[in-house]
Amino acid sequence: MSKKYAIGIDLGGTNLRVALVSEEGEIIRKIKRPSSDKIIDSVIQSIEDIGHGEIEGIGFGVAGLIDRKEGRVFVSPNLHAIEGIDFTNEIGSRFKVPVFIENDANVAALGEKIGGAGKGFKNFVLLTLGTGIGGGIIYQGELLNVSAEIGHMSINTEGEKCSCGNTGCLENYASARAMIAKAVVFLEKGSESLLKECCKGSFYKLTPEDIYKAALEGDILAREILKDAGKHLGIGLANIINILSPEAMILTGGLIGAWNIYVQEAIKEASRRAFKDLFDSVKIIPSSLGDEAGIIGAASLVFNELSKESPKTV
Repeated sequence: MSKKYAIGIDLGGTNLRVALVSEEGEIIRKIKRPSSDKIIDSVIQSIEDIGHGEIEGIGFGVAGLIDRKEGRVFVSPNLHAIEGIDFTNEIGSRFKVPVFIENDANVAALGEKIGGAGKGFKNFVLLTLGTGIGGGIIYQGELLNVSAEIGHMSINTEGEKCSCGNTGCLENYASARAMIAKAVVFLEKGSESLLKECCKGSFYKLTPEDIYKAALEGDILAREILKDAGKHLGIGLANIINILSPEAMILTGGLIGAWNIYVQEAIKEASRRAFKDLFDSVKIIPSSLGDEAGIIGAASLVFNELSKESPKTV
């Protein structure tokens, strides 16, 4: 029997990742390029570049609330340019194959289940920790068909206004964007820190990597920023543990590079807030697929959805 292939696309605010993936989750070819304002054009060109002969379909992982039936994004707080785009028709009509769309963290969870850190678990929650915070839930071995917008749970009723319209959202306090915003506020007020010397003195261009590097060099402000963000992440983890009692929580995204400060602080805070028996039963572990989880999961979405549509034989 010949192998089947699909194209998986991970469309983020910073990068566009596209891969040709086998039904077993093996990446055959992949490309990565900066995201563009001309989203559809960039996607089409990327599919052309990767090669699309004899594919079963195309799967998208996209940040935001998804209208799965219509193949559109309702709302994307961190990537407004994709809102309302008809991916299903615009891409499907061009390449004459089925197109499926899902939240990016959901497909990352699916990818980890197929070939990553989630292989050994029937029930787990994946959190993407980057510019924002996303979530995906695997329940009884299947992707749970819910929004899982974990980054937009309120953890502070009197908190800051979020780009989603809510106040006090988790990602306002625990994301990369939150860390950078806090660092800038302190530096503007004249706080002493190694961060003043970053980016040739233009601290408005700070990155999470800059903050982590300064923390490792003993910078007090950088360490406090990471620990504060970790504490707030821990509140979110405890909420999830108390509600879902998963076997595992898998963390992915650029911020897990600061595991020994940021994530360890989150684990410590979660241990204080979650029910002890539930906390003791969950494993909090890093992703093993990293950036590849999204494209593998997006491609596997194609095979999953087509299998549901196929008539059952007796």
